[in-house]
Amino acid sequence: MSAAPPVSITAIRNARLASGALVDIAIDGETVVAVVPAGSPLPDTGGESLDLDGYVVTAAGAEPHAHLDKSQSWDAIQPPFGDLERAIESWHAFAMTLDEDDTLDRARSTALRMLASGITAVRTHVDLLRGADALTGVRALVRLREELAGLMDIELVALGGPTVPDAVFDAALDAGIDLVGGAPHLADDPIADLERLVALAQRRDVGIDLHTDESLAGADTLAAYARAVTGWHRPRTAGHCVRLSMMPTEDLVALAADVRDADIGIIALPITNLYLQGWDADHAVPRGIAPIGRLKAAGVRVAAGADNVRDPFNPVGRCDHLETASLLVAAGHLAPHEAVDAVTTGARDVMGLPLAGPVPGARADLVAVRADSLGEAVAFASADRVVLHRGRLVSRTTVSTRIAAPAPPADAPAPAIPTLVPTGK
Repeated sequence: MSAAPPVSITAIRNARLASGALVDIAIDGETVVAVVPAGSPLPDTGGESLDLDGYVVTAAGAEPHAHLDKSQSWDAIQPPFGDLERAIESWHAFAMTLDEDDTLDRARSTALRMLASGITAVRTHVDLLRGADALTGVRALVRLREELAGLMDIELVALGGPTVPDAVFDAALDAGIDLVGGAPHLADDPIADLERLVALAQRRDVGIDLHTDESLAGADTLAAYARAVTGWHRPRTAGHCVRLSMMPTEDLVALAADVRDADIGIIALPITNLYLQGWDADHAVPRGIAPIGRLKAAGVRVAAGADNVRDPFNPVGRCDHLETASLLVAAGHLAPHEAVDAVTTGARDVMGLPLAGPVPGARADLVAVRADSLGEAVAFASADRVVLHRGRLVSRTTVSTRIAAPAPPADAPAPAIPTLVPTGK
């Protein structure tokens, strides 16, 4: 990837919206100020303009649940394929020798891949480690956030298990971590660990983002979570929630009402949970994805993310919100526009970020994907993209493809050199 300074953009021409409308967009600083039919007069804001003929423009992607400290560690760890327990064991063994600079390098590489795909906001969990130095990953990701501050928004969540003392959480928060996190469903006493984490976040007056009910038939912590934070004023979210996919409708309806009243945002993580869940079944293998379509219909705030990228918890991943959207369509039964909402405006909502997108008054965090329609953008996910963060051009990827022409008929003279036909516009 080659680097270039961010460029302020004040006008976009000939962009296609998700609705199919062809529009021009005016931007003033960080804000979209006008969206008008293409060719109509725009407010004069001066500065650089972009012609995005042939592109579909949406709100930029947002990744509400990442693990940048773990990302791209698969090759170094060479973990066994398997379920959540085996992934955790592999990671803990590797993390005992975690290096801060290596962690930063892997995290940076993943974050920049996300940026190139159109993701301009990331919330990443960072492990509070076992061993002598619990904050190795914390320091690396605080450095990353500072390094990329002008290009993308990064939120950090302290991820600690039941054996991590409150003092270590406090040290992480003092070092620059934004939210308290954990996975209480994995504790010997899930409710006690949940209550401890909520109390810690409330004492420090920060938001909380928990891994919740991350198994198809394990501990129920989401209902207790909802009771514990109802009426609280700080952001609260729950990731995974795969147990909900196995619940009878009447039970899910009751739980969804509690979650809605507690204003907990639910984050589905399809690619990682498709990998991690169902290993113990030899037929009719269940695929655990939080049922965000049904939850949204019940009034719950929902989003989706990719979670892990090429680490013991997921050996694949493209750092692309449109990959997550495609999985939501194929495996989560959402319509393409619903899937894109979950990885753009919905993700920003559960992260507590301002509304973004091609809407007057919204923040000018935008991604343009070469496509003729939103459905085509999700289906083909062209890498040909233009990315704006707070009104500034921060990434542009241009794809060029040349394909050999079909073979001529048998009775036609063959050309000496195959003709190459460009496929891009």
